[in-house]
Amino acid sequence: DCDALYVSGVLGPLNLHIKMALLVGVILSAPFWLYQLWAFVAPGLHKREKKWSVLFIIAATPFFAAGVTLGYLILPLAIKVLLGFTPTSLDNLIKFDDYLDFVVRIMLIFGLAFELPVFLVALNLIGAITGKGILRPWRIWIFAITLFVAGFTPSPDPLSMIALALPLISLYFLAGLISLLNDRRREKKALRADSGD
Repeated sequence: DCDALYVSGVLGPLNLHIKMALLVGVILSAPFWLYQLWAFVAPGLHKREKKWSVLFIIAATPFFAAGVTLGYLILPLAIKVLLGFTPTSLDNLIKFDDYLDFVVRIMLIFGLAFELPVFLVALNLIGAITGKGILRPWRIWIFAITLFVAGFTPSPDPLSMIALALPLISLYFLAGLISLLNDRRREKKALRADSGD
């Protein structure tokens, strides 16, 4: 969709390669830095709760990848909508650095946003929040997700905002449902333990 891309300056081509390497590095190293995020929280947890760290990494990596993939898939549509605002009497020359920054931001924001259900379920598994606690303020969550999408999506077009908001809202409700099922399982286990005593 962007036919008029250009690189400017002597350092332009070098900066292009560095930014591409950084983008690929962030995506490929996602399991490592996601583990580091969890490892920061893990020392404050009980021994029993630390076992969930492996499950967290196993779940967080594909969710991040799914978010990045969705961001990549809606890019052509978002760019087409945005470039559609260019008057017919003008040519739109796009600096490749700006274009790459736009692509990186969309992909990273989508990837990180898709970690929401993983964090909610992880907090439920360690007992920090209940399923009812997640779902009770659903109106506030939907408003907060919509506000986040409007504020942090680099593209102001409604298409990319809806493309991020709808999956996030669905994943939020899915995380709440999983947490409710986990709470029920935990209650049954506690009842069995009481009756066994």
